Amino acid sequence: MAVNAEKETRLGESEYRFACIVWEHEPLPSGKLVELCAKQLGWKKSTTYTVLKNLCAKGILCNEHSVVRALVPKEQVQRQESAQVVDRAFDGSLPRFVAAFLGQKGIRPEEAEEIEAMLAAYKAKGGDGEC
Repeated sequence: MAVNAEKETRLGESEYRFACIVWEHEPLPSGKLVELCAKQLGWKKSTTYTVLKNLCAKGILCNEHSVVRALVPKEQVQRQESAQVVDRAFDGSLPRFVAAFLGQKGIRPEEAEEIEAMLAAYKAKGGDGEC
């Protein structure tokens, strides 16, 4: 994976689902977060606060005055997670990843158009590594 100025943000599956709740509802009172985690994840209050504490320690979330918000945007985590998948499973080859994805799942025509537009924008910028 290319080295960049972004903070390294590795999240486990349950941490990611938890963070998604925060990203969707932030800023939110910690009591409301407990309710949402109980409803959406089936977690007890103690589990919610344990995961919250861990993600605050990692610098992903912040809990100030019982209000929880994200310090790291969802898009940053998604970029790093997707780059790790490509690096680990496809030896860093994005074309091999795309071929495997298309062979398994396929995409809708409007998704293909969206990807084509992203590639055109990337080429127009001179292909500097940022899309």
